[in-house]
Amino acid sequence: MLTKEQLQDKIANGLCYLDGATGSNLRNAGMPKECCTEQWVLENPEVLLQLQRAYAKAGSQILYAPTFQAQPIALERVGLADRTEKLNAQLVALSRQAAPNCLIAGDLTTLAAFCESWNDNNIDLLIENYRRQIRGLIDGGADLLVAETLMYPQEAEAILAAAEMEGAGAVAYSFVMTADGSLYSGQDVIPVLKDLSDYAAAVGFNCVCADMMTPYLVRKLAKEIRLPLLCKPNAGNPVIGTDGIAKYDMGAEEFAQILLDCKRSGAKLLGGCCGTTPAHIAAVRAQIESTL
Repeated sequence: MLTKEQLQDKIANGLCYLDGATGSNLRNAGMPKECCTEQWVLENPEVLLQLQRAYAKAGSQILYAPTFQAQPIALERVGLADRTEKLNAQLVALSRQAAPNCLIAGDLTTLAAFCESWNDNNIDLLIENYRRQIRGLIDGGADLLVAETLMYPQEAEAILAAAEMEGAGAVAYSFVMTADGSLYSGQDVIPVLKDLSDYAAAVGFNCVCADMMTPYLVRKLAKEIRLPLLCKPNAGNPVIGTDGIAKYDMGAEEFAQILLDCKRSGAKLLGGCCGTTPAHIAAVRAQIESTL
């Protein structure tokens, strides 16, 4: 696994393109809405392989392994908690198979739904869940960890503690934020990201609406944060279809123009979240490289 300094050196030398959405593309490819994504991917590996190969062809340099909710407390609902470490390792290896020339990020996410409040017992619960997941991600050969869609600073603190206990290297953190740069807990994100600055390889946001807030948010963060900024927004606002699946209608070229503005505003790691596709990433890379 890369160290924080090694990842930052790669970013400084031109590493900047992340992948786009995984979940929304898997659903479009036939994954049932209410299933366990991680289990479905292992049972249908070719769907993920095709998607991640497409991202690599589009120009992504970092792919997120499909381990978004591969924590024991989440896997318990499908009876897979005892396979947490093995499952995470398998999913990292699958992503490596898809794109051996890309960096593979072990993907962690919020566990706020499993915590009614933030106290010492819940923090211990988070740490134990993240430790087991991180152990599997390391065993699988992840190049870095990405904690995404975080909502509370306690989650970042728990992941930081778990990563240190397991001897992990580079970790990037991205939060869901409101248009004014607040967490959904109401806290200003700037102090939270500054607190992570001694430990994180990169910080930023994901799963926000690109056309409403992204360049503004990057400018605000860039004024205060000296770490590489990560920008991974959605392709517009979702519209729920009659099948219950969210649809996103922002085209690749419009999305790419917004991310070009984000780069000009100070973002270093660029990708897409919900509703984005390999076409969005290809357009982002083409738009940015046409200005060089």
